Amino acid sequence: MKRKVILFLLLLALVCGGAGYWTWQKNSYSKDILKLELLGKEDATVAEEIEYTVKYKNNGDIRLEEAKLIFEYPQYSIVEDNILRKEIDLEDIYPGEEKTISFKTRLLGKEGDIKKANVRLSYKPKNLKAKYESSTSLATRIKSVPLTFEFDMPSRIEPLKDFKFRLNYFSNIDYPILGLRVVADYPSGYEFKESAPRDLEKKEWEVGVLNRAEGGRIEVTGQLSGGVGEDELFRAKIGTWRDGEFVVLKEAIKGASIIEPSLDMAQKINSNPKFTASPGDWLHYEVSFKNIGKDSLDSLILINKLEGNFFDFSTIKSDYGSFQPGDNSIIFDWKKVPKLQILSSMEEGSVEFWVKLKDDLGVAKNSEIKNTITLNQAREEFVTKVNSKIFLSQRGYFQDEIFGNDGPIPPQTGSETTYTIMWQVKNYSNDVNNAKVKAVLSEGVRLTGKIFPEDQSSKLAFDSQSREIVWAVGDLKAGEGIMTSAPNISFQISFTPSEAQKGKLAQLIGEASLMGEDAWTKGNLETKSPAIDTVLPDDLTVNEKEGTIQ
Repeated sequence: MKRKVILFLLLLALVCGGAGYWTWQKNSYSKDILKLELLGKEDATVAEEIEYTVKYKNNGDIRLEEAKLIFEYPQYSIVEDNILRKEIDLEDIYPGEEKTISFKTRLLGKEGDIKKANVRLSYKPKNLKAKYESSTSLATRIKSVPLTFEFDMPSRIEPLKDFKFRLNYFSNIDYPILGLRVVADYPSGYEFKESAPRDLEKKEWEVGVLNRAEGGRIEVTGQLSGGVGEDELFRAKIGTWRDGEFVVLKEAIKGASIIEPSLDMAQKINSNPKFTASPGDWLHYEVSFKNIGKDSLDSLILINKLEGNFFDFSTIKSDYGSFQPGDNSIIFDWKKVPKLQILSSMEEGSVEFWVKLKDDLGVAKNSEIKNTITLNQAREEFVTKVNSKIFLSQRGYFQDEIFGNDGPIPPQTGSETTYTIMWQVKNYSNDVNNAKVKAVLSEGVRLTGKIFPEDQSSKLAFDSQSREIVWAVGDLKAGEGIMTSAPNISFQISFTPSEAQKGKLAQLIGEASLMGEDAWTKGNLETKSPAIDTVLPDDLTVNEKEGTIQ
C-alpha cells in the first residue's frame, strides 16, 4: 500500500511538473516578445483619407512561425473592395525583425463619433506547439463634418393651414459621398401633403451622389394641428445606408410654436391667383390681406421679399411701396397705406406693384420665382412657376453644302430652282414634351424628298391638302441646344414661278412655329420664326435683285 502511494505521488509530481513547465514556457512568450502597434490619426474629418500603420517586431530570440494578421476597419468605413476585415498570412518573423503594413480608408459618421480600428496578430514560436496572439486598437474621433444641413421654416405656424419648410444641404467634403438620403421626423400633429423632389414614403428622399461644392433643397408642404401655444419639434438627418443601417452624417432640428390665426393673405399676378409666368413678362402683383382675428391691428408694415434670379429689379414700380435692393424687398409702410394704419377685425386691404422678368433666364431647370409676404407675425410664401424659353430658327439657302441646289438665280418663270430650308430648335430651361415645328409651303413649292440628317426623315410629314409640313421633334431636355448640340433638320424644296409672279418676290415657306408642352408648368409653349421669300435673307450670295422673279 505504501509503495502505491509513493508511485501515485511520483506520477502526480511528474504531471504537475510538466504542466508547470508548459505554463512557464507559455508565459515566457509574453506580449513583450512580439511588439504590436497600431498607428494613425486620433482626429479626422469625415471622408478624409486616413492611413493606419500596423507595426510589429520580434523582440525575442526565437523565430515566430505561422504568423497571421487580422485587421478590422472601423464600422462603415469606405474601402475600395468594401471588405472591412482583412486577413493576411505573414512570413516568418525572425528575431529582431520589424515590419509595417498600411491600410487606407475613409471614415463615415457624425461629428464626435468615435471610430475604432482593431488588429490582431497570431503566431507560433519555433519548436513549440502553442499559439499566441497579440492585439491592439486605435480610436479615431470624427472632429468635423463639413456638410451644411439645416431647416428653413417659420418659427410661428398657424394651425391647419398649409405651410412649407425646406431642408437645405451643401457639401464641402473633399470626397463624393454616395447613396445619400435625407430622413425627416415630424411631430405627431403634422400632416404631410407633398414634396419636391418626390418623397419615398413621405419622409425619406434620395439625394444620390453629392460632390464637393454641390448642394440641393427638399421642399415639403403640409399642415400642423394642435392647440395655440403648443411647441413642436421637427427633426431630420442626412446620411447613407451601409450594411442595412443608416449612417448619420448630420442632424438638424427646428422648433415651431402654434399661433392663433390673425391675418389671411392672398396674391394675384396679372389678376390670376394661379398665374404661370414666362420670360419677358410684365408682372402685376396684387397682394390682399384681411384681419380674421378679434382685435384691431395698427401700425402695420407689409414686406414682399422677391426671390429668384429671373426678376429685373431695375423695372420695379409701385405707388406706395419702397424697394430695398439689399434683400430685394418691397416695403409698404402704414404711414403711406391707410389700411395698414388701422385694420379692424374682418376688414381687408390690398397693395400692388409691377416688375418685369428678364427676357433671357439662362439655363435653369424647373424655374420658379417666389414672393414671401410678411405682415405683423403672419408669413406667407407664394411660388410662381416660370415657363421655359424655346427658340426656333428657320433659314433658307440657295448656296449650301448639304444638297447642292441648282436652277436659275434669279428664279425664272416656268423653270425650277431648288432651295434648302433649315430648322433648328433650342430649349433654355424646363424639359419640354412633344415639341414640333410647323410651316406651310407656298403655292408652286414642293418637297423634293431630300432630307438631312436621314434619321430625321421619318419625323417629317407633309399634308398635300393644307400644304402644311410638320417636324415631330419629340421631347427637349432643359438646356438642349444651349449646353448641347441643337436639334436640327434640313430639307430641299423646289420652286417653279408662275407668269403672275414675274417681276415680284415670292414667298417660299410661311412663318414657322415651334410648339410644345412645358413639363414643369404644364403650359403650352409656342414661338415663331419669320417666313422666307426668294431674297433668302440668310444667304449672303443672294440679294434683292437676284430674288426678283424674271
